[in-house]
Formats: sequence, structure tokens, C-alpha cells
Amino acid sequence: MNKTRAGKYVKQPLGYRAFIPNPLPPNPPIKYDGELRSLLSQADRALARLDGVTTVLPNPELFVGMFVKKEALLSSQIEGTQASLEGVLKFEADITPTEDINEIKEVINYIKALNYGIGRLKELPMSNRLIKEIHKILISGTRGSNKTPGEFRQTQNWIGPAGANLNEATFVPPPPYLVPALMSDLEKFMHRKDDIPPLVKAALIHAQFETIHPFLDGNGRVGRLLLTFYLYWQGVLTKPLLYLSFYFKKHREEYYNLLMKVRLNGEFEEWIKFFLKGVVEVSNEATTAAKEIITLKESLIKMLIERKIGSGYAVGLVELLFSMPIVTSKDVQNKLGIRSKDTISRLLEKFVKAGIIEEVSGKKRYKKYMFSEYIDIIKRGTEL
Repeated sequence: MNKTRAGKYVKQPLGYRAFIPNPLPPNPPIKYDGELRSLLSQADRALARLDGVTTVLPNPELFVGMFVKKEALLSSQIEGTQASLEGVLKFEADITPTEDINEIKEVINYIKALNYGIGRLKELPMSNRLIKEIHKILISGTRGSNKTPGEFRQTQNWIGPAGANLNEATFVPPPPYLVPALMSDLEKFMHRKDDIPPLVKAALIHAQFETIHPFLDGNGRVGRLLLTFYLYWQGVLTKPLLYLSFYFKKHREEYYNLLMKVRLNGEFEEWIKFFLKGVVEVSNEATTAAKEIITLKESLIKMLIERKIGSGYAVGLVELLFSMPIVTSKDVQNKLGIRSKDTISRLLEKFVKAGIIEEVSGKKRYKKYMFSEYIDIIKRGTEL
């Protein structure tokens, strides 16, 4: 075991000790034992299956959109945000949620940051410029908005229990004057041509970013966004569908402990194995969800035919619900082109009686209907 493989603690002029990471890749290089090689193979196959199943979904882009919301929610929950998928969807549908609006806005910002980053990667490579842009979107207008959005920190930060001071911290990242150079080294590693498998490289990038902790707030969320961005940029993902926050939330204590073991003991291999197990689990979960959505759509169409609700408008409403799980009569009118309000009302009432949708606004006029069965599939793992 090489305790300085990842870096070392260095005493600072003010008396505290900060961790200074070594540049990537690790030295000595990653050791690919039988378990690591097997996990890498399993992860590659699981990602390929996920990529394949999305091609037969009712609407792959809308499925991706819902999983973006799920990732945003889970990543924010890891940092203590108390919000639900229903709360986020209701907020987007202009229904007042029961949860704290400010916490929901943090999730909404994450969604904006993820969508922005994927779009930006079509014109800009992975870079510190992109990372700063993402950070600015992520924390602007939230509790962290006074902590220099979009700028690397210029003061010392630390990680520890609530109320802990610098000398009581669990972990003290490098001092601020080193952050630009360390992030420059990380950017070079992202662009470096080598034979390190992309999934292994993504795991290393995440661990290094969290160790540098370059921002005053939002480091965990930005670090998890980087995983999706890097793998999408490398072409490992044709759609941004690998959302590891599901796994990191489920194994939160192990997630943090293994990152610390990288720093303290140079145990990169154990962290990479944990990461690859997450890729397998999350890919399989998303694949299962995709198959359930396909089955749900088929069963709904069959139900409509059996109940003689099988008009073109009814099939159109099913399609609409998979893109907008909360709808109004106005949405139905605009999207399906139905002119008669009576036809829309009768159609929605039939769907309510069939148990496909439920009214959630509690109003007599301007009612809003939720497609709960679909949401239940997507929200697995996000329960508070």
C-alpha cells in the first residue's frame, strides 16, 4: 500500500494541514486484477444493453428527460436536499408543491445544468471553462448563490460535521492558490491520449475533482455531473442515461469512505471497483425501467381497446402522457388538436375512471391530471 500514491497532507502557514493531490494517472499505475477486469466487462455489457433498449422506447428523448430529473433529484438528495419527484413535476406544472420551493429550485438548477452541459459539449470539449459554466447555472439563485458561482474558490474550504472548524475537519482540500494548477492538470488528463478505459478514467476524474474541491459550494453535484459529461463526450453514452447518484445515494457512507481511502491510502482500485459495480447496477435499473415503460404503454393500449376507448384521440393521449406526466385539458387541446372542449372532458374523465390518471390540482376549473403509474417507475430510489 502506497500512502502517498494519491498525494499527501502538507502543513500550511496558518498551521492546518491540507491535502495536495498528485496529478493523474496514479503512480504506480492501476492494477487490473481479475475482479477489476470482470467488473469492467460487466459494466461495458450493461451499458450496451441500456443503449439498445432505449432505441425501442415510445420516445427515447422523453425517457432521457425524465431520468435527467431523477438524477438531479438524487444528486441533490445526497447533499441533504429534501424534495420529491412529484414535487419537481408539480412545480414545473405550476402546481404548488408541499415541499420547500427553494429546495426544489436546487433540483431544477441541476436539470438546467445537465441539459446545458450536454448541449454545450456539441460545440465545446470537456474543459474547466465548461465546468465553471455548469457551476454557475447549478448554484445561481439558491442557498449557495453568495459563494462565487462559476469561479474557483479563493479561500480555504473543508469537509466535516456541522459546526466543525478547520482544525476539526474530516478532510481539508488543497489551498486555494493551488486550485487553478490542479484543475489545469485534471483538464489535461481528460484530454490525454492513453489506454486507460473510459469508465476507469471517469472514476479517476470524479475522485480527483472531489479531492480538489475547487468551488466553495456544489462540488459533489458538479463532480457527479462530470461523470455523465465525460462519458457522453467520449461516446461511451450515446444518450446521457448513466446516472450514478442512484447508486451513490444508496451506498452513501461507502461512497465517501472509499474516496477518503483513495486520498489516505492510495486505494484507487477499490474505488474503481465500487464505481464499476455502480455502473452495472444503475444500467440494469434503467434498462428494467425502460422495459417496464414499454410494457406499461402496451398494456394501456390493450386496456383502451378492451374498454372501447380506443379512438385515435385516446391513443394520442397515452402518447402525450409519456411526454407530459401532468397534463391539463389545454395541453390535450394543443397537443392533440381537439377543438371540442366536451370531447376533451369526456376523454379525460374516461382515463380517470380507468385509473390511468388522477386529478391532482384539487380545483373545479383548470384541473391537472397526473400519470402516476409512469412516475412510480421513474421515481424508484428517490423516496425520502
